[in-house]
Amino acid sequence: MKVITKALVVIVMGSALFGCKQKTSTSTTITSDSTSSTSTTPHNRMGNATRQDKNGWIYVHLAGSPADIGYQHGYLVANEIDTLIKVMQYYLPTTSKKDWAFYRAASKRFLWNKIDKEYQDEIKGIAEGLQAKGFKYDSLDVTALNANIELSQYYVPALMNKAKPGSGDNRAPGNCSAFIATGSFTKDHKIVMGHNNWTDYIEGERWNVIADIKPAKGYEILMDCAPGFIHSGDDFVENKSGVMITETTITQFKGFDTTQTPEFTRARKAAQYSKSIDDVVKIMTTQNNGGYANDWLIGDTKTNEVAKLELGLKDFRVWRSKDTAFIGSNFPSDPKLIKDETTFDVNNKNSSPNARKVRLEKLVADYKGKITDTAGKKIEGDTYDAVEHKTALNRHVIDGHVEEDAAGCAEWNEAPYYPMGAVQGKVTTSDMVNKMEMWAHMGHPGGADFLAGPFFKKHPEYFKTQGKYLRDMKAYPWTLFSADDHFTLPNTKN
Repeated sequence: MKVITKALVVIVMGSALFGCKQKTSTSTTITSDSTSSTSTTPHNRMGNATRQDKNGWIYVHLAGSPADIGYQHGYLVANEIDTLIKVMQYYLPTTSKKDWAFYRAASKRFLWNKIDKEYQDEIKGIAEGLQAKGFKYDSLDVTALNANIELSQYYVPALMNKAKPGSGDNRAPGNCSAFIATGSFTKDHKIVMGHNNWTDYIEGERWNVIADIKPAKGYEILMDCAPGFIHSGDDFVENKSGVMITETTITQFKGFDTTQTPEFTRARKAAQYSKSIDDVVKIMTTQNNGGYANDWLIGDTKTNEVAKLELGLKDFRVWRSKDTAFIGSNFPSDPKLIKDETTFDVNNKNSSPNARKVRLEKLVADYKGKITDTAGKKIEGDTYDAVEHKTALNRHVIDGHVEEDAAGCAEWNEAPYYPMGAVQGKVTTSDMVNKMEMWAHMGHPGGADFLAGPFFKKHPEYFKTQGKYLRDMKAYPWTLFSADDHFTLPNTKN
């Protein structure tokens, strides 16, 4: 296994630190009340764009210029984007103590001018699509939505730590459980990649878009995303060149540089323009602002090589191999990065990242030589607690359920029974990527439903801050999505 280590030189000056039944295509527009259908519109910016609702997912096909791709997205997913922005306006003042005007102002002050023009055009297009459906949002609202993670959980903590050292610690999110395997670890010796998204349920239950994007430049992309995102966000992406990308965040990371390029822009660019692992690494490490610091898991179907890019602000490290299984559960690996850029305790066996690490290591070892897409689904839905040595629903399991955990998650500053955990899952393989396909599962991949009513009865302390928008999150079946399928969806399997 080859290992590359490199330090990023960072110049900090002044504020730089902050520095259902399927239907055939119709001419009707989908509304948020629809359960399963397909739509097109005669509007000349829409082209052949379509939307299908299936098993909790909104599946959109978008194509054309950046502005038209954005318009199609904004138009077809308008109701859900509107709801998600309203959720953020309601929820961010509680979690970050900053209102929506703060995020709009930050987007204007130091994000907008660092976004590539094609993505500015796509963001403007989303706003125009929303406006065409009667919503009064602009490009700053869409930018703030796309950047909400890196602003609220990296920029705001940097401001806090500048004002009072240590006050912004434990704010970086602990989101996701993932793996990427190849060589002797998989049944066909090709790549298998799996991921589940951990986040607050109030947001994550709406992280339900599958987007097939055919841009005028670069490669076609198939990815999951939240409504209104130009990037995946939780990051599960494959492109037409055979590159696949996912990630898990680095727990208790600290650092942000307002003078560099937003993470969401770099992530989208890597998805759209990478034809190799080297391309992904170069794009993600160039003008890196430290926002949404992750362990990136990357594969290339042309070589069946996989890599892990651990990317902080000051440091990054790359591991790569054609015979390995890399895992991610929000733990950092590089000793230098751990020491310089986190407060993470690698020896705390009771923490969520370390407990899931032990379980993932056991699973990829047990499945060695047998990892397939089917095994990947089982891994992402696993509910075995490697600390307590029993099946459970809590912070220790891969299919996380912090809402059932009396300890909460101290490493993420989350109180007991906080409503967060795994909200959906995805799995793909080399052969699937070459056909532009992926499996996706909305809701807990282990199959448990989250029911808001019973939760609030047991934990009324969360009703004031989440009661308006937290809803049921049902577990749907695993569903196969294909970029070639514009009007009907392939079969589903449990």
